[in-house]
Amino acid sequence: MSPQEVVSNNLQTLPDLLLSGLSICFLFSFSAGATLFSKTPFLHFPSNPRRLFKIPTMSLHHHHQQHRFPTPQSLSEWLKPRLLSDSLASWGVKPGTKNVHNLWLELSEGESSLADSSPPVRTVQVVTVRIIDNKSRVLVESHQELSDGSVRSRGRPLSEKMKPGEDHESAANRAVLEELGAILNSESSGIVKIVPGSYEKRVEERHSMSYPGLPACYVLHSVDAWVEGLPDGEFCTGEEHEYSDGGAMSIAHEAVYVKNHFWKWVSLE
Repeated sequence: MSPQEVVSNNLQTLPDLLLSGLSICFLFSFSAGATLFSKTPFLHFPSNPRRLFKIPTMSLHHHHQQHRFPTPQSLSEWLKPRLLSDSLASWGVKPGTKNVHNLWLELSEGESSLADSSPPVRTVQVVTVRIIDNKSRVLVESHQELSDGSVRSRGRPLSEKMKPGEDHESAANRAVLEELGAILNSESSGIVKIVPGSYEKRVEERHSMSYPGLPACYVLHSVDAWVEGLPDGEFCTGEEHEYSDGGAMSIAHEAVYVKNHFWKWVSLE
């Protein structure tokens, strides 16, 4: 074959080689692109689209579960791996604290709930009643005497755990009757008049004085109120066992409860 024919044949096969190369590149690019797009989330629609937008709530809120504790002992066993041992051991032993029977009773009554965490977080709805008089004073509970003989300081207005489904006005009336009813004897006494526009709601997170080592989230419903028939100076009121009308009296007798409340008037200024 002459040199002219070799050059001519090479010139004829060069375009074929270029076309083959371009075809291979195109096929590879298409394959890679298809793979890329198939992995793009917003182009992939699952059979259940709601799963795509599911956001975990554990990091945003305390996760409360309706735990059923048949006995205080079962509650104690549940708490042990979630609390420091010395914290749980101090309940009902350290002056001013309550015991696991108290926590079991309030959980059973729906007055509080526990988040399944370590440590668990106890959430309580509380009504706070700031009783005021015509001398610009507010009634404050200075301290309490518990059934075990211990005394704990308070320095706060009348407050009470709320019942399930109870509104703040009903809870305020019940709280006044339960904690001050013993001293309100006349028919005209004990009438609770809530100051219009005084309702406030706030959340406080702190460790519980009743249950050392157990964090608490208090949802506070606060109102100002007038109550007729209260003494002008310092006074004391007794209170029946807070779970005396419940169905678990044998357990209630093991609980620590507030026996006496001590009150005084403090200037608002």
